[in-house]
This record gives sequence, structure tokens and C-alpha cells, in this order.
Amino acid sequence: MAYDQTTTELEPTAVRQQPTTADLAARLDAELRDAHPLTVLRKAYETFGDKLALVSSFGAESAVLLHLASQVSKDIPVLFLDTGMLFGQTLDYRKSLAAKLGLTDVRDLRPAYTDLAVTDPKSDLWRTDTDACCHIRKVLPLDRALGEFAAWTTGRKRFHGGDRLRLRVVEETQGQIKFNPLANWGKAELDSYVAEHDLPAHPLVSQGFPSVGCWPCTKPVDDPNADVRAGRWAGQDKTECGIHVARAPGAAPNVGEGI
Repeated sequence: MAYDQTTTELEPTAVRQQPTTADLAARLDAELRDAHPLTVLRKAYETFGDKLALVSSFGAESAVLLHLASQVSKDIPVLFLDTGMLFGQTLDYRKSLAAKLGLTDVRDLRPAYTDLAVTDPKSDLWRTDTDACCHIRKVLPLDRALGEFAAWTTGRKRFHGGDRLRLRVVEETQGQIKFNPLANWGKAELDSYVAEHDLPAHPLVSQGFPSVGCWPCTKPVDDPNADVRAGRWAGQDKTECGIHVARAPGAAPNVGEGI
């Protein structure tokens, strides 16, 4: 008995492209661009869990974001860049504020000994090359620490001016998702939140420091109408330490692209 042997050709299964990190950032930004900062943080934690970190300088405006984060989870890893050039008041504030908010995982990131020994053995690199100084004391330590995370949160706001005027609430950078929950808030919202929750101020704010970084490159500001970051790298074109700038040579700065 003969059998009619026919071959049915199967159509190749369509290959579904997985969403990229940039796709995810765009979707989250569309969802959260007008959301309350607490909503943004809750979504970030819901999405990434223990793969989410928060980067904080424990500076003049840091208490707001840290307090918001503590309401989501007190266990969120908080990455603090201890450059070795910080004001003593900042180190004291870091300890007291973390204790007050009950933060359980504040990690002090310090520059590698070999980087300092080779590049800044006399601790005076800031006098000749502030970019290089920031690179070994901030950029490299943070890059190393962020390797175990898929997303991170910053306290940047659009009212800081400069390239931050175009800051998104959610963006993609270096293959990771970056959340900027306070992007939409101005000084009035920050001050109101601090008063509502009775948050302690950085000790140097009352001495005329609207923004606090490393002591060699931070000055008090006399003009109340000056930019909030006017005391950072005063007299230089520099406005960013480098942790919010794209690393690839020739790449556009990633300090907040258009919304």
C-alpha cells in the first residue's frame, strides 16, 4: 500500500525582540513623568527590588529624598561617596541623618588606594585638574559599586539649572535605569517637605552653603538670587562632578535629556 508522503513546511517562528533598557526607561518615564516622588520611588523599588540603589551626597538637599526612600524601604542600599575631601560636618550629618531615618544599608564608597597613590599622592590634584580629582574620588568608586545594581536613584532637580533643565524623571545611562524622583520639584516643594516632616538641615546651610560638596571646591554664596550650585567649582565652567556624565569618549553628556 502506497502512502502519499507530503512534507508540511513550517513557517519560521517570529523572533520577538526583548525590550531594551532604553525602551524600559522610556516606558517608565512616560508613566512617571508627572508622578509624586514617593510614587516614583515605590515603582522603582517594585520594579528592581534589591537591584535598586540610591546615591546620596548627604548634602544640603539630601534629607528629602532619603526620607522619601525610608518610607519605601529602610533597607534600600544608599551609596555615599566619601571622597576624603568632605567637610567634617557632612560626615557627621551622614551618621546622624541615617540614624534618624533608620536607614540600615548606607555604604561609604572611598577612592581606591592605588588610584590615589598613582594619580594624587599629595592630595592636591584638585588644584590643577578638578575633573581628574573627581574621576578618581567619585566616578570610579561609584562605577565599581553600581556594578551589582540594575537601577539607581538620584536627587537631581531641574531647578538646579544647566543641563539639568532637561532632566527626565526616568532615563537610561550606561545600560542602567536612573530614577530622578525630584526632577519636577523646586525649592518651595523641598522646603515645604522639610518643614512638614521636621527634617534636620545640613549644618553648613545656615553658614551660606546652598550646595555642599568637597571642601576645596565648595564656597558659600552671598547672593540669595544666585544659582543653587553657584558655590560649586566657582569661577570654572565645571558644573558636574562626572558621575552624571556619559563615560564613552565623544558621547553626549547624560545629565538629563529632553522630556
